[in-house]
Amino acid sequence: MPPQKIEIFKSLENWAEQNLLVHLKPVEKSWQPQDLLPDPASDGFHDQVKELRERAKEIPDDYFIVLVGDMVTEEALPTYQTMLNTLDDMKQIEKTIQYLIGSGMDPRTENSRYLGFIYTSFQERATFISHGNTARLAKEHGDVKLAQICGTIASDGKRHETAYTKVVEKLFEIDPDGTVLTFSDMMRKKISMPAHLMYDGRDDNLFEHFSAVAQRLGIYTARDYADILEFLVGRWKVADLTGLSAEGRKAQDYVCGLPPRIRRLEERAQGRAEQAPIIPFSWIFDREVKL
Repeated sequence: MPPQKIEIFKSLENWAEQNLLVHLKPVEKSWQPQDLLPDPASDGFHDQVKELRERAKEIPDDYFIVLVGDMVTEEALPTYQTMLNTLDDMKQIEKTIQYLIGSGMDPRTENSRYLGFIYTSFQERATFISHGNTARLAKEHGDVKLAQICGTIASDGKRHETAYTKVVEKLFEIDPDGTVLTFSDMMRKKISMPAHLMYDGRDDNLFEHFSAVAQRLGIYTARDYADILEFLVGRWKVADLTGLSAEGRKAQDYVCGLPPRIRRLEERAQGRAEQAPIIPFSWIFDREVKL
């Protein structure tokens, strides 16, 4: 990153202390997995686990796919379904996590702090939406405890989103031209999801298959992608930027016009969609799920 950009971030240290640290939860106030799971030390532990497993039986396989996919994306979220019941193949799930840790990810941020904060602003809002919808579906399937867990994780994503979007908002204030050019660059590359390299040792297209199930269930869709972009354009008041260079104005026009364009492309894709195949997922002992 150019020295002048580094200086911008150095100048924000006092601002960050006053505006970002408020979103950091103290350890004692942070939730822990055990807060939401049966207590192994309690007398009723085995009965509680039995009850948990009975509730889990009512949840369909396609829901488990998005639940596990979300967990893998977050590198082992504490969702009790995968820890305490027998409907998932935990060995395959753990292998997927380990493969993903080994593969890493390519968010296309090129070690740029500008790109990094724009990427995380988008990604944390996507996390909030995805886990929020997972919570909603869990409640519809009658599992209030699972809905509570997913909702708690969604609220974490919302808090993270708030912090990251504040940083980018400040960058737009200090360096509007450089920030809008970076925003446009990020969106031209497209936002890649953190788990796009996931692999279970069998399925080379595992992320695409998981994403197809999530799209079908309405957990995270192409429309959500467009909505997030539109939200950020509005949140950062991109359309109102003035004093931009010629390239900056082009970037401004591009990002402001992108959400409706994405929606039109999605509508056309839906119209051309073929019959979805049914494939096995190793995460659930090779039971088959419609994409």
